[in-house]
Amino acid sequence: MRGELAALATELNDHLQRLFTESGWTLSQCARAVNRVGTESGTPLRYNASAVHHWLNGTKPRKEVQTFIVEAFSRRLGRAVTLPELGYSSPVDQSSDHPDTVAELIELGRQDMDPSRRSILGAGLFSVALTIPGWPDVIDRVEAIQSGRSTRIGMNEVNMVSAMTERVSDLDDQFGGRHARPMAASFMVNTVAGCLRADAPPEVRQAMLSAASDLSYLTGYMAVDEGLHGLAQSYYVKALELAGAAEDHLTYCTTLRGMSVQAVDLRHGNKALELADAAAAASPKAGPRMRAFLAGQQAHAAAQTGDRTSAMRYIREAEAAMDRAESRGKAFGSYDPASLHYHVSQVRYELGDVAGAVEAMQESDRTRYSVYRRSRVHRRGLLAEHQLQVGHLEAACQTWHLALDDYPLVQSGRADDRMARMFALLRPYLKNATARDLYERAHAVVPSRLPT
Repeated sequence: MRGELAALATELNDHLQRLFTESGWTLSQCARAVNRVGTESGTPLRYNASAVHHWLNGTKPRKEVQTFIVEAFSRRLGRAVTLPELGYSSPVDQSSDHPDTVAELIELGRQDMDPSRRSILGAGLFSVALTIPGWPDVIDRVEAIQSGRSTRIGMNEVNMVSAMTERVSDLDDQFGGRHARPMAASFMVNTVAGCLRADAPPEVRQAMLSAASDLSYLTGYMAVDEGLHGLAQSYYVKALELAGAAEDHLTYCTTLRGMSVQAVDLRHGNKALELADAAAAASPKAGPRMRAFLAGQQAHAAAQTGDRTSAMRYIREAEAAMDRAESRGKAFGSYDPASLHYHVSQVRYELGDVAGAVEAMQESDRTRYSVYRRSRVHRRGLLAEHQLQVGHLEAACQTWHLALDDYPLVQSGRADDRMARMFALLRPYLKNATARDLYERAHAVVPSRLPT
């Protein structure tokens, strides 16, 4: 009997037990956290305390669930947790020290172009444990991008890629990314990848890498808008690698900041702050508009973690930088005073000042350039929610009406989410004539596929 007990003891998962103790979870809380991650990835799970007890005693869940457990513990502990830390073996990595960035980008784009893959892409998991390559790591990735064709390209091809990226960005701003993103993925696979593999003079090659990085960042940004968060992370990492190969600090920092925006929207405040700080650290020579762009995001992330002092310091820094930028005249770029007011609103809301958040969001709405229709729908929906929260039902309904004016012209997951949220918030107020009129109008405008 003693021998049997000794043999059983060796099967206990001491690694998992240590992390479980560190987490402070109960068995049921751990099970719920893993189930939540599975649901986010499109794999609903029904684990309970008994299942976690079995895991601690050495039972190994299937490989897919192991990744969900990694993510659950990473979120709980606020740091990247690995499979070996949990007592599970990592999959064998067949890749070389320098994976083929272009081949990986092609495969990513092909999956995104294929309508039959959409449900799988939608199930991709956003991971706080994702390893983000730093500047010293990505700057050497140029070695992995080898010429594979005799074709020779010049600056005309670079300008073509940049112009196409700008056009897709305009379409995204006006109409949302639902239709523009597959177009961008197709262009990346069928045109940009060939340019990256072509022969070119060093300066042309560097410019093409930078242009491809911009396109990969934009495609990731559109995936975020559609709620495809695992896919977005994949595009963002490719953008970082290409930016490093191009020695393009601007796109590298912009991409890190975009990853922070994604994380803060998903309520992963610590990860968002880590990414925002990394973006700022990687841009030591940023001009005032770029500094405002970065500091505004640092403020939002810090506020979400509850760090009021840092949040207000970053907001003051962003405001001062924006004043300097505006005094120099308008510069190309989407970060403008309206964007800064939006960050002020988000910071105030995170810190509990809902009325102040409404005031700042209204100021953002008044100064927002008219071309950004998709952002306008999303932000007006958010403003209306805040207005209702402070008891201003009629003002909220008026703002929602403005959002509905633009909504039929926008194909956007985030816009859809705002509309679904509107229906849920309006239901308790349907005895009010103003709320009822809005509710009935929305039913005629919003597609039936959305919950109403």
